[in-house]
Amino acid sequence: MSRYFRIEEAERLLPDVQTAIEKAIRLRREHEVSERRLQQVLQRITMLGGSFVDRDAILAERERRDASAVAFEAAIESIHSYGCHVKDLDVGMIDFPTRLHGREVLLCWKLGENGIRWWHGVDEGFRGRKPIDDDFLANHEGERPS
Repeated sequence: MSRYFRIEEAERLLPDVQTAIEKAIRLRREHEVSERRLQQVLQRITMLGGSFVDRDAILAERERRDASAVAFEAAIESIHSYGCHVKDLDVGMIDFPTRLHGREVLLCWKLGENGIRWWHGVDEGFRGRKPIDDDFLANHEGERPS
């Protein structure tokens, strides 16, 4: 079951979510760079027939790659622990589940946007984004009190 947010709750989380998504993007980039370097070294070893292998350099690069992968996974998990969902890491897109007129919809925020100003249905995605208007504000629901 999803956690449902009121827009005010989601916006209070934005500074933490923004920090976490920026970290995840940076870590993914570091992982990709390290993976490329490692592949280049391994390709060079293959081409040279294994001569002049710097095993320490290869092990260090593998450790950097693996550490960045673990840290990346932790950063994504920290975002999910808030109850929101990473939708597109390339642009830093995050969705916060909410309910509108009794059905689940998603508050939509993208890195660089000043606050949450959009929503869309669960099957619509980014192209189906609609501006948050007075009807939305009056009729969306967060968690129901126990």
